[in-house]
Amino acid sequence: MSVSALSSTRFPGGIFGLLQVASLLGLLLLLFKAAQYYLQRQWLLKAFQQFPCPPSHWLLGHKIDRDQELQQILSWVEKFPSACPRWFWGSRAFFTVYDPEYMKVILGRSDPKANGAYRFLAPWLGYGLLLLNGQTWFQHRRMLTPAFHYDILKPYVEITAKSVTVMLDKWEKLIGQENPLEIFQHVSLMTLDSIMKCAFSDQGSIQLDRKSQSYIQAISDLNELFFCRVRNAFHQNDSIYSLSSNGRLSQHACKVAHEHTDQVIKLRKAELQNERELEKIKKKRHLDFLDILLFARMEDGSSLSDKDLRAEVDTFMFEGHDTTASGVSWIFYALAMHPEYQQRCREEVQSLLGDGASITWDHLDKIPYTTMCIKEALRLYPPVPAVVRELSKPVTFPDGRSLPKGIPVTLSFYALHHNPKVWPNPEVFDPSRFAPDSARHSHSFLPFSGGSRNCIGKQFAMNELKVAVALTLLRFELLPDSTRVPIPTPRLVLKSKNGIHLHLRKLH
Repeated sequence: MSVSALSSTRFPGGIFGLLQVASLLGLLLLLFKAAQYYLQRQWLLKAFQQFPCPPSHWLLGHKIDRDQELQQILSWVEKFPSACPRWFWGSRAFFTVYDPEYMKVILGRSDPKANGAYRFLAPWLGYGLLLLNGQTWFQHRRMLTPAFHYDILKPYVEITAKSVTVMLDKWEKLIGQENPLEIFQHVSLMTLDSIMKCAFSDQGSIQLDRKSQSYIQAISDLNELFFCRVRNAFHQNDSIYSLSSNGRLSQHACKVAHEHTDQVIKLRKAELQNERELEKIKKKRHLDFLDILLFARMEDGSSLSDKDLRAEVDTFMFEGHDTTASGVSWIFYALAMHPEYQQRCREEVQSLLGDGASITWDHLDKIPYTTMCIKEALRLYPPVPAVVRELSKPVTFPDGRSLPKGIPVTLSFYALHHNPKVWPNPEVFDPSRFAPDSARHSHSFLPFSGGSRNCIGKQFAMNELKVAVALTLLRFELLPDSTRVPIPTPRLVLKSKNGIHLHLRKLH
């Protein structure tokens, strides 16, 4: 028999053998994954044995309607003291904390951001302040802290006021239609305009530029996509996710976001080629955010890489506008729902500013009642509903219960702020909670997180909230739309499932 004939008679057997080997390898992989799943689940069950939680399915975890997530967690707050585990699926669970003493313990440590969740943000935000950990995070934080010195923040008040005025002028033209206005989109454009001018030296007209609207939409999509991916067991793998429709949408949204930030960096670099602009920079005692990044030198003398530069710009562009937009929008809604408090704030602002729209840094500390209302709205609607840490070493809480290293811990600021053991009648809007003589736990109110990793821009954000509220109350009465009550929904930033619709009545 010829060699070719022998080969052809053995070939089918060879294919069959390969299929057998492939089947065996597939079976072994399946068994390995099943064992891995079982061991991880058993480890988590043992870790959480001191912490009761609602019954969960061994495979599907706690089945919670995505639109009822906040309400569901609030129902647990009353049944399970301090904290409880939340199972996403059989081998994936987060330890959810909503007690101030527990918060104090975790925020007083140096645990890193939980990589299992936050790594999904890396294609969009890169490794800037939000995602960095350890010594590199410390270096970047120290480098950027001067950008929030009060000498830098002072002139930002006037810039922010101009951005707010542009938004209010637009509203004045729109309210003649008698229809309620969905304010979140407008407020987002205003806060983007403000951050672009303050931190990135932009001279354009963001609120009138359609490209800015595409950036706002991309950020909204990325918020939604991140939320969905964290909760989907099949989308944890990057390769599988990239093939899905959500993965493709995420890639497109990242591209839009990066084009926006790349343009900002490119324009500022071009401006700094001008000797006159360089001279102005040299005379400044404190540099703006982007200029700090462009002139930065690391400890080894090297400048920031283009990758690190864009990561910080992407991070602050998002955090500097989207969180503040959430804060402003929910404050407006809270004031619309409570006309008596709204009017008291208006009278306070009018007594300080008259009917003029001129507001300065010195005015911001002279509106105490308005500040109390802002803080109470931030309690009810914290712009960042939660953050996640991963325990780098075991922890023991004040009540004696403990957790091992490696557990992801969700710090639920929303649940903390609605915890009846911390805030009596938590659903009631009561600004007197923040009266100057009121006493509360140091970690009971955390709209900007806490500890060493608190929000670097919290003073900038508070200033912007005060300016937006003051100038808006001078021109409009805010009224709720009873047909569309906002439904708070947790994303990276607290959003409303159905938007935030208000009626606006021009004041004369």
